[in-house]
Amino acid sequence: MLWEIGRGADVRELRGRLDLDPGYVSRPLRSPEAAGLVTVAASDDDRRVRVAELTKAGLRERAELDDRADQAAASLLEPLDANQRRRLVTAMKEVDRMLTAALVTITPVPDHEHARYCGDFYFAAFDRRFEQGFDPARGISAEGDRLRQPAGLLLVADLRGSPVGCGALRFTPGEPAQLTRMWVTDEARGLGIGRRLLGELESRAAANGCDTARLETSQSLTEAIEPFNDEYHAHHWFTKRL
Repeated sequence: MLWEIGRGADVRELRGRLDLDPGYVSRPLRSPEAAGLVTVAASDDDRRVRVAELTKAGLRERAELDDRADQAAASLLEPLDANQRRRLVTAMKEVDRMLTAALVTITPVPDHEHARYCGDFYFAAFDRRFEQGFDPARGISAEGDRLRQPAGLLLVADLRGSPVGCGALRFTPGEPAQLTRMWVTDEARGLGIGRRLLGELESRAAANGCDTARLETSQSLTEAIEPFNDEYHAHHWFTKRL
């Protein structure tokens, strides 16, 4: 808990990171709080938000635990030569990457702060790519009721309580399902989130009675296009039979 709190953490974020039930999150905080290691108080910016912070004693305790962990790791690595250590570090990075990918959950969230967060970053990414900037009003509308069934849906990829990607569908009778809002954070790239989002969107489009999916995008968004190259037929848009 001390490590997760770090220099300060929103209690709701802690709950998401540790996968705790809403009614249980305060219990693991009581013991370190009673020991004078942690304080929990309302945020200065939003009194509805509770923030956990380490006290000076808590920072010293965490530093001591870090030192002990470093010593234990050093004793395990001591018998290995330099080449073996490099191989071990490489293997550990891959294991960490795979375990992180396994923690990602994908769920539909039409009205949620994570959906708004993803939308803001999605449009910001477009704005950075184009010299003239990007005006969301000129793109395909995917707001409000258009992202709710039966008109459409929005999926958000979540990692430890934080959104790391999204993808949306729009349904129009007699037309292919429209894929839009495909986005993954830079930090989460390489975890297969884009392909997972795409697969989930395709499954939901097929379940909705669509036999074709279409994505309209820009050729400049190379990393966004990559998941579609294998199975989608591209011209000014990407299409795939479901």
